[in-house]
Amino acid sequence: MINQKTVLITGANRGIGLEIGHQLGQKGFQVILTGRNTTSGKTAVKHLKSKNIDAYWYTLDLCDPKSIESAFLKVSHQVDRLDVLVNNGGVLVNENRSILKPAPEEDLLSVKTNALGALWVTQYFMPLLKPGSRVIMISSGAGKFNNNTSTWAPHYRISKTLMNAITKQLHLSLANNAVIINSVCPGWVRTQMGGQNAARSIEKGAETPVWLATEASPTINGKLLRDKQEIQW
Repeated sequence: MINQKTVLITGANRGIGLEIGHQLGQKGFQVILTGRNTTSGKTAVKHLKSKNIDAYWYTLDLCDPKSIESAFLKVSHQVDRLDVLVNNGGVLVNENRSILKPAPEEDLLSVKTNALGALWVTQYFMPLLKPGSRVIMISSGAGKFNNNTSTWAPHYRISKTLMNAITKQLHLSLANNAVIINSVCPGWVRTQMGGQNAARSIEKGAETPVWLATEASPTINGKLLRDKQEIQW
């Protein structure tokens, strides 16, 4: 397709990531799904293709920079530009553990997957991010400093706070490249992570990221958003 836009999404074999791919695919995007689980990833691609969406799968482990680099090299042979990069991959591990109890492996997994992985993906895929490209970080209100008084899932919260800090730093540096970046709090969504008691549908969780990828003004940059509105960090 002439002038077809391309989106790459991490953690996209299910949940919000897959739904973002579905909605953008329906808008004519070429959709590149990535994640660790190749089997479910290929199933996700088959699902999108059944909807006449131009979809592809590449295995990518957010905790492994070599895996990210390998995925970049493969993707760069397919496309020369990413119009949208969605850093969606994330984990929620042992959410009821107190921050006072040591579990270094859990802490490192949370930080590497939810924050550093998003940084590494953005760094490695920079050659494909051109002026006007948009980077969307799927963060969480749990990572805010402002009016945050809960001790639920402290390692998850810390990882999302770090993701927000990374967004700010990338925003300052990407300005010279004319690349737009924002963080999104999708809300409590009915995914495998959020559970079936969550207040929001997957479709609603994908709404603001899809809007940022397609319709939002380029002046919306370096922000944390929920329901298409800026919220405080």
